[in-house]
Amino acid sequence: MRGARARVVVGANSRRYRKLVITEAEALAHILESVNPLSPRRVPLVQARERFAAGDILARLALPVFDNSAMDGYAVVASSCRTGQSQRVVGEQPAGLDRKLRIAPGETVRILTGAPMPEGADAVVMQEDVQRDGSQIFIHAQVEPGEFVRRRGLDLIDGQKILSAGERIQPQTLGLLAAQGLTDVEIGAEVRTAIVTTGDELIRPGGSLGAGQIYESNSTLLHALCEKWEASVSLVEHCQDDASSLEAALRRGLAHDVLVIVGGVSVGARDLVKPALTAVGAQTDLWRVSVKPGKPFLFGRAGGCAIFGLPGNPVSAFVTFLLFVRPAILRMMGADEKALSLPTYDAQLAEEVQNQSDRPHYVRGQVANGKFTPIGRQESHALYGLSRANALLRVPSGEIFPGGATVPILALG
Repeated sequence: MRGARARVVVGANSRRYRKLVITEAEALAHILESVNPLSPRRVPLVQARERFAAGDILARLALPVFDNSAMDGYAVVASSCRTGQSQRVVGEQPAGLDRKLRIAPGETVRILTGAPMPEGADAVVMQEDVQRDGSQIFIHAQVEPGEFVRRRGLDLIDGQKILSAGERIQPQTLGLLAAQGLTDVEIGAEVRTAIVTTGDELIRPGGSLGAGQIYESNSTLLHALCEKWEASVSLVEHCQDDASSLEAALRRGLAHDVLVIVGGVSVGARDLVKPALTAVGAQTDLWRVSVKPGKPFLFGRAGGCAIFGLPGNPVSAFVTFLLFVRPAILRMMGADEKALSLPTYDAQLAEEVQNQSDRPHYVRGQVANGKFTPIGRQESHALYGLSRANALLRVPSGEIFPGGATVPILALG
């Protein structure tokens, strides 16, 4: 209608549940209580980027390691320097091995950037402020003690904490570790993951579609998500709706740290995952979470394997992976608490958004120039909008967010 206010309404046709479901917070709390960090491993520094420190790391060297010059110039005793007076040059100290030079008042040493300070010197005069005549220099600037001197430990002192256990290791931190003389570091475990998709209607990309069939895309999506958060994927299988083949695939999946099953976790006659898990000895801890998209979500365990059953619709699988699987994988890697949550920032809402369902709804959208705009259809099957999204907006049940409101956004980038 011309002139009508732009708005997005989600969940308008949802039905009230007949059975109690647990909240997102309850589900996540139970999952995180059920998984523990795996055994750490030691890797070369270059392989530790974006991983998590397995323990606290303390500095074993002060930085700078020794007093050194911040400029090319002349090392002097500041109290003996007067503008226009001469200083006698008694040596030269380049960057490199310390020549163990020393000076007395009235003497100076030619020094280069990064070179160790001679004994007795407490300042450096820039070469631009000096006129040299043979073995003498004439200083044309006031000299203060400590000027252009990098003191030992000014940047980092012995025993100072460099990394805390569970902290993500950034590239710049690797440079600091290398400056400590380290060649390797202990990080959290590699989390081995298996992905099993289900459904007679699904055909692998590259195959020929029959009537009523679609291409299976969830395994590609979830494989990429696992690798984005540094989990290794060593098994990807697709099963038809057949109990025996599904049970065999699940047994292979249970040899991993994490098993992600997609589809077949609802209540339909061909939703075979729950009985198949029981048949292979797995325990189902929770099922049905109050979240949209993604209500038919399952979590269980079998031995050392954490099992996640995700809905078959791709947006539901995407959202439940981010909310529940991702934090569990990071916990197994030894990540600290702050790394478990998706980055959040504020943005202005480009249009009104309503949630008429009885579940919190995660709206897919794009943030540009500080504004969040819902994008594409918000149904759980709609892949195009998801493919263009760079953020999620959580809209609580029954909530109306007016256009122009400032709202917290979950970053996907």
